[in-house]
Amino acid sequence: MDGPVRSRLASSLSDFQFGAVATETIEDALLHLAQQNEHAVQEAAGRMGSFRETRIVEFVFLLSEQWCLEKSVSYQAVEILERFMVKQAENMNRQATIQLREKKEAQNWKTLKEQLFNKFILRLVSCVQLASKLSFHYKIISNVTVLNFLQSLGYVHTKEELLESELDVLKSLNFQINLPTPLAYVEMLLEVLGYNGCLVPATQLHATCLTLLDLVYLLHKPIYESLLRASIENSVPSQLQGEKFVSVKEDFMLLAVGIIAASAFIQNHECWSQVVGHLQSITGIALESIAELSYAILTHSVGANTLGRQQPVPPHLEARALRATASSNT
Repeated sequence: MDGPVRSRLASSLSDFQFGAVATETIEDALLHLAQQNEHAVQEAAGRMGSFRETRIVEFVFLLSEQWCLEKSVSYQAVEILERFMVKQAENMNRQATIQLREKKEAQNWKTLKEQLFNKFILRLVSCVQLASKLSFHYKIISNVTVLNFLQSLGYVHTKEELLESELDVLKSLNFQINLPTPLAYVEMLLEVLGYNGCLVPATQLHATCLTLLDLVYLLHKPIYESLLRASIENSVPSQLQGEKFVSVKEDFMLLAVGIIAASAFIQNHECWSQVVGHLQSITGIALESIAELSYAILTHSVGANTLGRQQPVPPHLEARALRATASSNT
């Protein structure tokens, strides 16, 4: 990353302030996020597949960085792309099912799949551009910038094709692209923690949370696979268990508390139990769940060996031991 880009990103992070919003506003916003999260978790049940793959997420992050976009834009772009690709996969599966039922040739299915793969980069870039338009107060990526970037990769498109691509994404998602991201939940909970007298400063936790959130996006599959194995206490989950776990992957409130708990451990592990206790009190999420997710995140960030030297107790046992401490702190 060159100097100007690094400077601009650092400036956007340093401008973030906590404690500037009235408590009534924070309570209303937290309730709204909780309702959104509950709806998203319910909708996720039975959803097909996931496109938060490492290479895809890394591409979006690097592109956002190249275009000097703030972190929230990169997360939103990933979520828009995820929803769009899931919709496309579901539509393709629906069409294939109909063709099989009516005993029609699957030529249309193959053609549709090829078109989806051939236009994937265009759709990805359109998702980043749409996400940038949602944060218009910061920076909007122009069509010229997008077309020049695509051309540098060997993809030649017209402005009309670019607009059609954006419209295709918008229509597929019923124009509902202002999707919540885990960052919104993290920052809201940090705000509440600040008012609740958290021992670790919110601004200090914020920077670490951003780093860990990047990591979770980049290592989404291995982190959640380890969480699934820990939750069922089985190294080989069944297909049904995996399908039921999809809703957990879409639980951004759970992810946010896991991110904050892991960040608190890195910043000051002696205050970890107090932070986890506050998070449990604010969200109602079980201590075991917070401990297990934060443990999975820490294992993939600082490593199991480093984690073991500082906290040798397994997460599920530590969570049970935290009950008395958390209740006294909150």
